[in-house]
Amino acid sequence: MNTEKKKIIARLKRIEGQVRGLQRLIEADAPCVDVLTQVSAVTAAMKKTGGAIISTNMKTCLGESSGDKEKEQDEFYNALSRFIDLS
Repeated sequence: MNTEKKKIIARLKRIEGQVRGLQRLIEADAPCVDVLTQVSAVTAAMKKTGGAIISTNMKTCLGESSGDKEKEQDEFYNALSRFIDLS
C-alpha cells in the first residue's frame, strides 16, 4: 500500500472515531453546541479527506480505463460537483 493511501486510511479511521464520539454525545444528551461542534469537525474532516482522495487519484479517475473519455469526464465532473456542493 502506498504512502498516500495509508494517509487517507488513517484520516478515515480518525473520522470514524469522531463519528463514534458524536454518537456518544447524542446518547448522553450533550448540549447542542457540543454536538454541532462535533458535526462541524466531522464534516470538515470528510471534505479534507475527499480533497485528498481527488488530488491523489485524479489521474486514475480520469484516465486509465479504455472507455469513452468524454463520458468519464462528465461522470467525474458530476461526482466532483456533488462533493463541492457539500458546503
